[in-house]
Amino acid sequence: MDEPRADEMLLHSYSSAPWLPPGGRADVVCATEPPAPMCLVRVLIVDGGRAFCVPRDGAGKLDIPTRAVGAADPRGRRAVGELVDEIAGPGGRAQFVGAVRNTVVRAASDYPWPVPSAYFGVWRVDGMPVVDGVWLPLGYGSPLAERHWFPLAHEV
Repeated sequence: MDEPRADEMLLHSYSSAPWLPPGGRADVVCATEPPAPMCLVRVLIVDGGRAFCVPRDGAGKLDIPTRAVGAADPRGRRAVGELVDEIAGPGGRAQFVGAVRNTVVRAASDYPWPVPSAYFGVWRVDGMPVVDGVWLPLGYGSPLAERHWFPLAHEV
């Protein structure tokens, strides 16, 4: 399994994470720079203890805005820039907060992410959204608490 990077601080670890192949682990880490390979980028816009959310994956389930990262963008910088422009407008600024790092030793045939590590980053965005969405609370009992990235919401 991967060793933590010098700029990472472990916030939470999901050992034997049920959404990963057997033996997989997911770590939520704060970091100053986005690691590679970045697989998904997420933007977190916070206002008064609430996070801006949009429907995800066509299922209608609410989550913070997310975009897949292409192979030519290993740290997700281009993908997050495009997502920020779309959600907060061209004046939006993003700062990397951290990521969920999946660590998988042996991938199952249906596991779509790189092995042994795959990152799913969160950037804090200053400004207000320019698209429609819903504001959900981040406090106790938040409907977002089940999201793997949720421990990062308290680091912004």
